[in-house]
Amino acid sequence: MDRRNFTKSLIGLGAAGVGTVMSAGMANAAQTKETAMELTALLGGSIVDVPGIKLGHHTLSTRPTGCSVLLCEEGATAGVDVRGSAPGTRETDLLDPINMVDRVHAVMLSGGSAYGLDAASGVMRYLEENKIGFKIGNGVVPIVPAAILMDLGVGDFSIRPDAEAGYQACLAANTTESAEGNVGAGAGATVGKMFGPDFSMKGGLGTASYKVPGTEVVVGAIVAVNAVGDVYDPRTNQIIAGARNEDGNGFRDTVGAIMNGRNVVKAVGANTTIGAIATNVPFNKAQLKKIAEMAHDGFARSINPIHTMSDGDTIFALSTGKLEGVEGNVTSIGTIAAFVMAQAVARAVMAAESLNEYNLPAWRDYVAKASN
Repeated sequence: MDRRNFTKSLIGLGAAGVGTVMSAGMANAAQTKETAMELTALLGGSIVDVPGIKLGHHTLSTRPTGCSVLLCEEGATAGVDVRGSAPGTRETDLLDPINMVDRVHAVMLSGGSAYGLDAASGVMRYLEENKIGFKIGNGVVPIVPAAILMDLGVGDFSIRPDAEAGYQACLAANTTESAEGNVGAGAGATVGKMFGPDFSMKGGLGTASYKVPGTEVVVGAIVAVNAVGDVYDPRTNQIIAGARNEDGNGFRDTVGAIMNGRNVVKAVGANTTIGAIATNVPFNKAQLKKIAEMAHDGFARSINPIHTMSDGDTIFALSTGKLEGVEGNVTSIGTIAAFVMAQAVARAVMAAESLNEYNLPAWRDYVAKASN
């Protein structure tokens, strides 16, 4: 496809593509029993729909936590944008456009707070065993950026993803559609924590993808939703998970409470939403940084408040470059990335299951209550 037709196809997306998806919106998630399983009403697919991407998870059985890995075994150009003020990351400086290395071989998302960064070492071990990485002398050096979320408040603090967990996630990586909800980096994720843990709900992991009609352009997203704020359905602007009210039968509306002067409990750094965008369209590091920036608009449409002092919100952007012979429109792909990310956020909480032993109900519990 030539550049003119490629650009025209993206310009037409709003009318022919996204509008069609959004017109399928549903009523308030807590109104009907039928909506409980309506994940298909959201954008479907998975980040593995992007050629050159594999996804694997490892979920610990001893505590709700885990890690998720995106493998780019042939290498991918990458950028990153960190918006939260309590981040935990690895190799993000390397992704600065002024720095030398321009290919990564995996991206790791993990629970376990700063301890969870150790999972990336297991990814490096897996890649080295498979001779994947930058060739230096007689060996290779895999490049594995990573970001973590804080889930240590759910269960035994001493249990967190380690190098072996990262290695196991790599062994599980494939191109089949992924499980969502209480899996991988989303296993111990929670949301709606501005009023303290007694009123929060279960977050989770979500993924989605979009193929531009009439092209081979694919944009995918993955996210582990562990936000201090409430989560909204981007199609209806209704809260679907967040800080519960005193009787536990509804939502407080965190933003509304703040706007009304509510003296909320000071939140701690026990949050953070982390994710990644991937596309097969070729881009350089600077362009991918911009796409990562725009993808944060997807967070803003589906989580509020977002990018707080207590969140370490981070989005990576990857290009496998598999779609050769085209010149991508950064603005258009960034726009799609934000749309897909917002959908993935909603999928994460709608797929999550409650953790009753920790007093963490899930969206589906509210739907079930409303239908009885």
